[in-house]
Amino acid sequence: MLDAKITPLIKPLLKPLVSWLDKNAITPNQITVLGFVIGMAAVPFIILQWWGIALACIIANRICDGIDGELARYQHSSSSAGGFLDISLDFLFYAAIPMAFGVSDPLHWGIPALVLIFTFVGTGSSFLAFAIAAEKYKINRPQFANKSFYYMQGLTEGTETIVVLIAFCLWPAYFAPLAYFFAAACALTVGTRIFFGFTTLRTLELRSSDSP
Repeated sequence: MLDAKITPLIKPLLKPLVSWLDKNAITPNQITVLGFVIGMAAVPFIILQWWGIALACIIANRICDGIDGELARYQHSSSSAGGFLDISLDFLFYAAIPMAFGVSDPLHWGIPALVLIFTFVGTGSSFLAFAIAAEKYKINRPQFANKSFYYMQGLTEGTETIVVLIAFCLWPAYFAPLAYFFAAACALTVGTRIFFGFTTLRTLELRSSDSP
């Protein structure tokens, strides 16, 4: 929901770093993989309940996630392969954080972690499934014209997810209610995406069948 508003504010802040990376022959895919490795490093720290280090890993991962796309556009090297790598590793990272909380304290955090991962699967699958069909029908995406995949908006997007993951580490005692709350928001996102995605595609299919 907030991605379209936050992204234009962040881009100017990344330009000096992006320029430096380009001068040092760093590629966007290298940043993507580095960010994933750093993000996954948060998992053992969460399990050990070392919240400060885990938080630093999560923030570093998200910074890398913002840099790789900007670097690709700066180098004119945006590609479907890079977009595929980026979004695949993003979804793995998103699922790993609640999983780590569930492993850290199965008695209190196990069930809310499972519920949240379940809804993450829903948001991810509905996102990607519509992206495939959107590419087929060449559906415009004016708010996210530079994304490698069609970016279908929802109540819970990258910005909201980042805020919640950070909140988990800042206030771990409230992981369960935060996880349930965000899972409910994700479920609403899944429901609206499926409804509007199906309606949109069905309308386009009917128009195509009526065309001479």
